[in-house]
Amino acid sequence: MADARISQLLENRKKPLLSFEFFPPKDDESFAALEQTASRLCKLKPDFITVTYGAGGSTRARTLKMALRLREMYNVPVMPHLTCVGSTVKELIEIVGMFYEHGFRNIMALRGDPPKDQTSFVAHEGGLSHASELVSLIKAEFPDIGCGVAGYPESHPEAHSLETDIDHLMEKVDCGADFVTTQLFFENADFYWFRDLCRARGVTQPILAGLLPVISLPQIKRIMELSQVSFPAALEQKLKEAGEKGPEAEKAGIRWAVEQIEDLLANGVPGIHLYILNRPKTALDSELEDCIHRWHG
Repeated sequence: MADARISQLLENRKKPLLSFEFFPPKDDESFAALEQTASRLCKLKPDFITVTYGAGGSTRARTLKMALRLREMYNVPVMPHLTCVGSTVKELIEIVGMFYEHGFRNIMALRGDPPKDQTSFVAHEGGLSHASELVSLIKAEFPDIGCGVAGYPESHPEAHSLETDIDHLMEKVDCGADFVTTQLFFENADFYWFRDLCRARGVTQPILAGLLPVISLPQIKRIMELSQVSFPAALEQKLKEAGEKGPEAEKAGIRWAVEQIEDLLANGVPGIHLYILNRPKTALDSELEDCIHRWHG
């Protein structure tokens, strides 16, 4: 049975959507642990799930395996990620066709980060250079697949400015993107500024807020190095006062995320997308659970 398109869920929603993001485990032991995490998260009743993607076959098979398993467990649409990295156009069509044959009707279309041995993105020979091209390819070959794309409230690290980054987002929208999910952010003002700029430019597609509940200062410092997202001094101070890691630090990080969610919901966000990092504590803290149940349960 084919998944419902997420664009339809957004159009018909009676309340903001809830979604989780997982990444494919590296081995069978980690896969079993992730299944336990996912089974515990089922009680929060997400509207859809996303699964990240490794280029060049690094996690490609596990992405499909995990997506199939999560859809079986949750009985909700699962959206695999797909990037331009390491694939020709022909290979990308084959991959999308594989997802399509298994009933997936939503794909998160991304350019992707450069491989670890490259300092900048270089298109694969016979491949694509931009996420907008990937959206166009998917829509041309499989018109009934819905496409999500990424938005960057603080702009993509490679963009010259937020305005030029929104130009790139407009290209993805013009090619047929159905909705936008943001990169993680910790200051809601950044999201609102980004959303207002998008609306002023004519982006009418729903913009979902991507959030990462922080559970330790060392954890978030590693993530900040990769994402180049700013980290509020106030949150860093709260984590330090709570001991940087451990139960008190987890409470401080979760409290910050809950305050973000409550404010975003009060300001009309159409959905909250939680970057789970395959850890149950990220979404199963009692305060965050209570927050989710109040607006989504």
